[in-house]
Amino acid sequence: MEREVGFNLGIIGLPNVGKSTIFNALAGAGAEMANYPFCTIEPNRGVVPVPDDRLDKIAHILQKENPIPTKIEFIDVAGLVKGASRGEGLGNKFLSHIRTVDAVVHVVRLFHRGDVVHMTGNIDPIRDVEIVKTELILSDLEILERSMEKQQKLARGGDKEAKKRLEIIEKAIPFLNEGNLLKGMDMGEDELVLFRELGLISIKPVLFCANIDEDAQEDEQVSLLEKYARVENCEFLGIIGKLEEEISELPSGEKEEYLKGMGISESGLDRLIKASYRLLDLIAYFTAATQLQAWTLKRGTRALEAAGRIHTDFERGFIRAEVYTYEDLLREGSEHLVREKGRLRSEGKDYIVQDGDIIRFFFNI
Repeated sequence: MEREVGFNLGIIGLPNVGKSTIFNALAGAGAEMANYPFCTIEPNRGVVPVPDDRLDKIAHILQKENPIPTKIEFIDVAGLVKGASRGEGLGNKFLSHIRTVDAVVHVVRLFHRGDVVHMTGNIDPIRDVEIVKTELILSDLEILERSMEKQQKLARGGDKEAKKRLEIIEKAIPFLNEGNLLKGMDMGEDELVLFRELGLISIKPVLFCANIDEDAQEDEQVSLLEKYARVENCEFLGIIGKLEEEISELPSGEKEEYLKGMGISESGLDRLIKASYRLLDLIAYFTAATQLQAWTLKRGTRALEAAGRIHTDFERGFIRAEVYTYEDLLREGSEHLVREKGRLRSEGKDYIVQDGDIIRFFFNI
C-alpha cells in the first residue's frame, strides 16, 4: 500500500501576512521567509501526518506496529496583490498553483508588528479579504470568458454538449460579476464538473485563518472576520503564527507540556486539520489486514470507491467488504470478540463508508 495524501490545502493571502510562518509551523518545512513581497516564488509543499488518537488505540488492540496515518499536504504560494489576475506581482503563475487544491486556507493578518511591513498600510481584515476575493473572481471570469468564446463556436456548429456548457457559463459570469464566489452559486453535478475542468478557484471551500497576536483572542477585528466568515459560509480559525512556529521546533515530547503551560488544549495544526475535515466533509476509515493504515474519504463514498483508493485491483475485482466500527473494537477489546458477538458485517460495493469504520476488502482478478 502507498502512503496516501488524503487531501491538500492551498495557503493564500496578501504578502507579509504570515503565510510562510504558519506553513512552517504546520509542515515543519523551513520555508524561506523575508520581510518583502514574493519571497515565496515557487510554492512550498509540506506533507504532514493527520493526528488521530484512534489509530494508536487500534494499533494497541490489534497489536499492529508502525501504523500509517493519512496525510495532508499544505501548499504555500506567493502573496497575492491587487492586479494579480492581470499579471501583477506573480499574477497567473501564483493562481495556477492553487487551481488543483481541494480547499483554500486564506491567511489574514491581524497581528501588529512594526518590523513587518503591511502591504496596505494598516490592519483591516475585511478590506484585505476583499482584495484577494476580487482577484480570484477576476481570474475565474477571464477563464470563463475565454471558454465561452470556444463554446459559442462549437455550439454554432451543432455541438449539443457545447450548448450545455455555454448555458452553465452564461449563468456563472453574471454571478461572479456581482462580486460572488462561485461556491455560493446553486449548482448541480454538471456545473461542478465543468468548473473543475476549467480549474476555477472560486468554487473551492475556504477556511479563513486569522494570524493573531497572543492577546488578541477577543479582539474586535478578530470577531469581525469571524462574522464575515459565517456570512460567506466559510470556516474560521485563529492561530498565533509565531507561537505555533515555536511549538513546532520543540522535541515531540516537550510540545504537550509547553501547550499545557500556555493554557492551550491543542495545537494549531490539530485545529486546522479538524476545521479542514469539516470544510471538506471528510471522514477517516482504517484498514488492518496486514499493516494498519488510515485513509481519508469524502463523506458518502461507497465501499467500491474506497477500495479503489487503496489499489485499482481492489476496485476492479471487488467481491465484498468486512466491516466493523472503531467503537465496537474499543468496546469488545479484540477483533475475535467483535466477530464472535456478531458485530462484524459483510457489505457490498454500494455500502457507504462511515467515519471510524475498520474494513477488510476481498477481491479477485
